[in-house]
Amino acid sequence: MEYVCLDLEGVLVPEIWSEIASFTGEDKFNLTTQDVRDYSELMDMRIELIHDLNISIEDINQLVRKMEPFSGAKEFLDWLRGNYQMTIVSDSFYQLAWPLIQKLGTPPIICHRLEIAENKIRGYHLRQKDNKRKVVKALQGLKFRVFASGDSYNDIQMLRQADLGVFFQAPPHIREEFNDISGVESHKELQNIFSKASEFV
Repeated sequence: MEYVCLDLEGVLVPEIWSEIASFTGEDKFNLTTQDVRDYSELMDMRIELIHDLNISIEDINQLVRKMEPFSGAKEFLDWLRGNYQMTIVSDSFYQLAWPLIQKLGTPPIICHRLEIAENKIRGYHLRQKDNKRKVVKALQGLKFRVFASGDSYNDIQMLRQADLGVFFQAPPHIREEFNDISGVESHKELQNIFSKASEFV
């Protein structure tokens, strides 16, 4: 039996932090895990900027509630859930991602948690170090064949751990650096790859 693990931002929805960049005019918020390998370094920078700019969690939530999933993303998830067990495995945070998860039909998600006090983001708690790879490995320990897809540096170990790992619209510099991992540019292509892989069990 196959189990599918998908990244969230860049695969199903736009980058939340890019929306914050547009709202604040601070271009550093546009840096993502496609640019910075060290996730802790990236999050520490983001939280410092949030403090400097006096941005509240409600400010961010208002932005996220206005965002929409990528065209075709919900239909792709509906197809997945009709054919596989699946979960989103993301380095986002429940308090940020939840409005978008609801728009996707509330699929299961495994991600991290923000520390919030007085309407401000004070810090964050990772579910576990190397979370994406460990989720895939745990599912394989339950005798699932795991298919996975993501677009960034923080997805590499998940894609390599999976029985089938596929880039989704990864930027050229990541595709070139990790040219042993195949890639697609649309949900339809990803659906076709998963379907074909299921035929060879």
